[in-house]
Amino acid sequence: MHQIEISNLSIDIVRKGIKNMHLSVYPPTGRIRVAAPLNIDDDAIKLFVISKLAWIKRNQRNFEKQDRQSARIFEERECHYYEGRKYLLRVNTQEAPPKVLLKTKKYIDMYVRPNTSKEQQQVILNEWYRKQLKNNIPLLIEKWEKNIGVEVSSWGVKQMKTKWGTCNIEQKRIWINLELAKKPVYCLEYIIVHELIHLLERHHNNRFLALMESHMPQWKVYKKELNSLPVSHGEWKY
Repeated sequence: MHQIEISNLSIDIVRKGIKNMHLSVYPPTGRIRVAAPLNIDDDAIKLFVISKLAWIKRNQRNFEKQDRQSARIFEERECHYYEGRKYLLRVNTQEAPPKVLLKTKKYIDMYVRPNTSKEQQQVILNEWYRKQLKNNIPLLIEKWEKNIGVEVSSWGVKQMKTKWGTCNIEQKRIWINLELAKKPVYCLEYIIVHELIHLLERHHNNRFLALMESHMPQWKVYKKELNSLPVSHGEWKY
Protein backbone atom coordinates (compact mmCIF):
# COMPACT_ATOMS: atom_id res chain seq x y z
CA MET A 1 0.00 0.00 0.00
CA HIS A 2 1.16 3.55 -0.75
CA GLN A 3 -0.30 7.04 -0.69
CA ILE A 4 -0.99 9.81 -3.17
CA GLU A 5 -1.90 13.44 -2.42
CA ILE A 6 -4.80 15.27 -4.09
CA SER A 7 -6.20 18.66 -3.02
CA ASN A 8 -4.62 18.37 0.45
CA LEU A 9 -6.10 14.89 0.87
CA SER A 10 -4.05 11.76 1.50
CA ILE A 11 -5.38 8.69 -0.29
CA ASP A 12 -4.31 5.13 0.57
CA ILE A 13 -3.88 3.01 -2.56
CA VAL A 14 -4.22 -0.78 -2.46
CA ARG A 15 -3.80 -2.76 -5.69
CA LYS A 16 -5.67 -6.05 -6.03
CA GLY A 17 -6.67 -8.55 -8.67
CA ILE A 18 -10.00 -6.80 -9.31
CA LYS A 19 -11.66 -5.33 -12.42
CA ASN A 20 -12.83 -1.93 -11.16
CA MET A 21 -11.71 0.76 -8.74
CA HIS A 22 -13.51 1.05 -5.39
CA LEU A 23 -13.46 4.15 -3.21
CA SER A 24 -14.09 4.14 0.55
CA VAL A 25 -14.11 6.84 3.23
CA TYR A 26 -13.67 5.59 6.80
CA PRO A 27 -14.50 7.20 10.13
CA PRO A 28 -13.77 8.65 12.49
CA THR A 29 -11.14 10.73 10.65
CA GLY A 30 -12.46 10.37 7.09
CA ARG A 31 -9.53 8.27 5.90
CA ILE A 32 -9.71 7.68 2.14
CA ARG A 33 -8.84 4.38 0.49
CA VAL A 34 -8.91 3.29 -3.14
CA ALA A 35 -8.74 -0.37 -4.15
CA ALA A 36 -7.49 -0.49 -7.73
CA PRO A 37 -6.78 -3.19 -10.34
CA LEU A 38 -3.14 -4.21 -10.66
CA ASN A 39 -2.75 -2.63 -14.10
CA ILE A 40 -4.08 0.84 -13.19
CA ASP A 41 -1.43 3.55 -12.73
CA ASP A 42 -1.50 6.41 -10.23
CA ASP A 43 -2.51 9.01 -12.84
CA ALA A 44 -5.70 7.09 -13.62
CA ILE A 45 -6.41 6.73 -9.89
CA LYS A 46 -5.94 10.49 -9.41
CA LEU A 47 -8.48 11.24 -12.14
CA PHE A 48 -10.91 8.80 -10.53
CA VAL A 49 -10.50 10.42 -7.10
CA ILE A 50 -10.85 13.94 -8.50
CA SER A 51 -14.18 12.95 -10.07
CA LYS A 52 -15.35 11.83 -6.60
CA LEU A 53 -14.08 14.79 -4.52
CA ALA A 54 -17.56 16.16 -3.78
CA TRP A 55 -18.71 12.72 -2.56
CA ILE A 56 -15.58 12.32 -0.42
CA LYS A 57 -15.96 15.72 1.27
CA ARG A 58 -19.67 15.17 1.86
CA ASN A 59 -18.97 11.89 3.65
CA GLN A 60 -16.18 13.43 5.70
CA ARG A 61 -18.52 16.22 6.82
CA ASN A 62 -21.14 13.64 7.81
CA PHE A 63 -18.59 11.83 10.00
CA GLU A 64 -17.72 15.11 11.73
CA LYS A 65 -21.40 15.80 12.52
CA GLN A 66 -22.33 12.35 13.80
CA ASP A 67 -22.84 12.05 17.54
CA ARG A 68 -20.20 9.90 19.19
CA GLN A 69 -19.96 8.46 22.64
CA SER A 70 -16.71 8.59 24.51
CA ALA A 71 -15.17 5.29 25.58
CA ARG A 72 -17.31 3.63 28.27
CA ILE A 73 -15.77 3.51 31.77
CA PHE A 74 -18.50 1.45 33.48
CA GLU A 75 -19.45 3.92 36.15
CA GLU A 76 -22.82 3.89 37.88
CA ARG A 77 -25.70 5.23 35.73
CA GLU A 78 -23.50 5.40 32.66
CA CYS A 79 -25.45 5.37 29.38
CA HIS A 80 -25.44 2.15 27.31
CA TYR A 81 -27.61 1.12 24.36
CA TYR A 82 -29.42 -2.11 23.53
CA GLU A 83 -31.66 -2.61 20.47
CA GLY A 84 -31.82 1.14 19.93
CA ARG A 85 -32.96 1.98 23.46
CA LYS A 86 -30.87 3.90 25.98
CA TYR A 87 -30.31 2.28 29.39
CA LEU A 88 -28.51 3.31 32.55
CA LEU A 89 -25.91 0.91 33.91
CA ARG A 90 -26.08 -0.45 37.46
CA VAL A 91 -23.04 -2.43 38.61
CA ASN A 92 -23.71 -4.94 41.39
CA THR A 93 -21.06 -7.05 43.12
CA GLN A 94 -21.62 -10.60 44.31
CA GLU A 95 -19.63 -13.79 44.83
CA ALA A 96 -21.13 -15.58 41.84
CA PRO A 97 -20.52 -15.94 38.10
CA PRO A 98 -21.03 -12.65 36.23
CA LYS A 99 -24.27 -11.92 34.41
CA VAL A 100 -26.19 -9.09 32.75
CA LEU A 101 -29.95 -8.61 33.12
CA LEU A 102 -32.60 -6.26 31.78
CA LYS A 103 -35.06 -5.96 34.65
CA THR A 104 -36.74 -2.75 33.56
CA LYS A 105 -36.93 -0.45 30.53
CA LYS A 106 -34.50 1.92 32.23
CA TYR A 107 -31.60 -0.11 33.61
CA ILE A 108 -29.02 -2.65 32.51
CA ASP A 109 -27.96 -4.55 35.65
CA MET A 110 -24.49 -6.05 35.58
CA TYR A 111 -23.50 -8.49 38.31
CA VAL A 112 -19.77 -9.01 38.78
CA ARG A 113 -17.42 -10.35 41.42
CA PRO A 114 -15.73 -7.80 43.69
CA ASN A 115 -12.59 -6.21 42.18
CA THR A 116 -13.64 -6.99 38.61
CA SER A 117 -11.68 -4.58 36.40
CA LYS A 118 -13.25 -2.16 33.93
CA GLU A 119 -11.70 -4.17 31.08
CA GLN A 120 -13.30 -7.37 32.40
CA GLN A 121 -16.64 -5.61 32.72
CA GLN A 122 -16.39 -4.61 29.05
CA VAL A 123 -15.78 -8.25 28.13
CA ILE A 124 -18.77 -9.36 30.22
CA LEU A 125 -21.09 -6.82 28.59
CA ASN A 126 -19.79 -7.65 25.10
CA GLU A 127 -20.46 -11.33 25.66
CA TRP A 128 -24.00 -10.49 26.73
CA TYR A 129 -24.44 -8.41 23.56
CA ARG A 130 -23.06 -11.33 21.53
CA LYS A 131 -25.53 -13.74 23.10
CA GLN A 132 -28.47 -11.44 22.33
CA LEU A 133 -27.41 -11.10 18.70
CA LYS A 134 -26.97 -14.84 18.33
CA ASN A 135 -30.52 -15.29 19.59
CA ASN A 136 -31.89 -12.86 16.98
CA ILE A 137 -29.83 -13.64 13.90
CA PRO A 138 -30.90 -17.22 13.00
CA LEU A 139 -34.59 -16.40 12.48
CA LEU A 140 -33.73 -13.32 10.42
CA ILE A 141 -31.33 -15.28 8.22
CA GLU A 142 -33.86 -18.08 7.75
CA LYS A 143 -36.56 -15.56 6.82
CA TRP A 144 -34.45 -13.72 4.26
CA GLU A 145 -32.79 -16.78 2.76
CA LYS A 146 -36.28 -17.87 1.69
CA ASN A 147 -37.29 -14.42 0.48
CA ILE A 148 -34.11 -13.77 -1.50
CA GLY A 149 -33.51 -17.34 -2.68
CA VAL A 150 -30.01 -17.81 -1.28
CA GLU A 151 -28.44 -19.93 1.43
CA VAL A 152 -25.49 -19.22 3.71
CA SER A 153 -23.18 -21.99 4.84
CA SER A 154 -22.35 -20.26 8.14
CA TRP A 155 -22.49 -16.96 9.99
CA GLY A 156 -20.83 -15.36 12.96
CA VAL A 157 -20.61 -12.29 15.16
CA LYS A 158 -17.42 -10.32 15.74
CA GLN A 159 -16.18 -6.83 16.53
CA MET A 160 -15.25 -5.09 13.28
CA LYS A 161 -13.56 -1.73 12.82
CA THR A 162 -14.77 -0.65 9.39
CA LYS A 163 -18.00 -2.47 8.48
CA TRP A 164 -21.39 -3.39 9.90
CA GLY A 165 -21.22 -6.73 8.10
CA THR A 166 -19.18 -8.71 5.60
CA CYS A 167 -19.90 -11.51 3.15
CA ASN A 168 -17.46 -14.12 1.86
CA ILE A 169 -19.21 -14.93 -1.40
CA GLU A 170 -17.11 -17.97 -2.29
CA GLN A 171 -17.63 -19.62 1.10
CA LYS A 172 -21.17 -18.22 1.55
CA ARG A 173 -20.30 -17.01 5.03
CA ILE A 174 -21.48 -13.75 6.59
CA TRP A 175 -20.20 -11.89 9.63
CA ILE A 176 -22.27 -9.42 11.67
CA ASN A 177 -20.73 -6.62 13.72
CA LEU A 178 -21.19 -6.99 17.47
CA GLU A 179 -22.13 -3.28 17.67
CA LEU A 180 -25.45 -4.04 15.95
CA ALA A 181 -26.73 -5.40 19.27
CA LYS A 182 -26.97 -1.74 20.31
CA LYS A 183 -29.10 -0.76 17.29
CA PRO A 184 -32.80 -1.36 16.57
CA VAL A 185 -33.54 -4.88 15.33
CA TYR A 186 -34.65 -3.57 11.93
CA CYS A 187 -31.14 -2.13 11.46
CA LEU A 188 -29.72 -5.60 12.11
CA GLU A 189 -32.25 -7.00 9.63
CA TYR A 190 -31.19 -4.43 7.00
CA ILE A 191 -27.54 -5.45 7.33
CA ILE A 192 -28.42 -9.15 7.05
CA VAL A 193 -30.40 -8.47 3.87
CA HIS A 194 -27.52 -6.38 2.52
CA GLU A 195 -25.02 -9.20 3.06
CA LEU A 196 -27.32 -11.92 1.71
CA ILE A 197 -27.88 -9.95 -1.50
CA HIS A 198 -24.12 -9.94 -1.97
CA LEU A 199 -24.51 -13.67 -2.67
CA LEU A 200 -26.36 -12.60 -5.82
CA GLU A 201 -24.30 -9.50 -6.66
CA ARG A 202 -20.76 -8.87 -5.42
CA HIS A 203 -20.60 -5.13 -6.11
CA HIS A 204 -22.67 -2.14 -4.97
CA ASN A 205 -23.81 -1.49 -8.51
CA ASN A 206 -27.22 -0.81 -10.08
CA ARG A 207 -28.17 -4.49 -9.97
CA PHE A 208 -27.36 -4.64 -6.26
CA LEU A 209 -29.46 -1.52 -5.58
CA ALA A 210 -32.35 -2.93 -7.63
CA LEU A 211 -32.24 -6.15 -5.61
CA MET A 212 -32.30 -4.17 -2.36
CA GLU A 213 -35.30 -2.18 -3.60
CA SER A 214 -37.09 -5.35 -4.66
CA HIS A 215 -36.64 -7.25 -1.41
CA MET A 216 -36.57 -4.41 1.15
CA PRO A 217 -38.11 -1.24 -0.34
CA GLN A 218 -37.59 0.68 2.92
CA TRP A 219 -33.85 -0.12 3.17
CA LYS A 220 -32.81 3.50 2.65
CA VAL A 221 -34.84 4.54 5.69
CA TYR A 222 -33.13 1.87 7.81
CA LYS A 223 -29.70 2.83 6.48
CA LYS A 224 -30.29 6.51 7.23
CA GLU A 225 -31.40 5.75 10.78
CA LEU A 226 -28.49 3.39 11.38
CA ASN A 227 -26.09 6.11 10.30
CA SER A 228 -27.81 8.79 12.39
CA LEU A 229 -27.91 6.95 15.72
CA PRO A 230 -25.31 7.78 18.38
CA VAL A 231 -22.26 5.63 17.82
CA SER A 232 -19.37 4.57 20.01
CA HIS A 233 -16.01 6.26 19.68
CA GLY A 234 -14.74 3.61 17.26
CA GLU A 235 -17.66 3.21 14.84
CA TRP A 236 -18.28 4.29 11.27
CA LYS A 237 -20.86 4.58 8.53
CA TYR A 238 -21.99 1.77 6.22
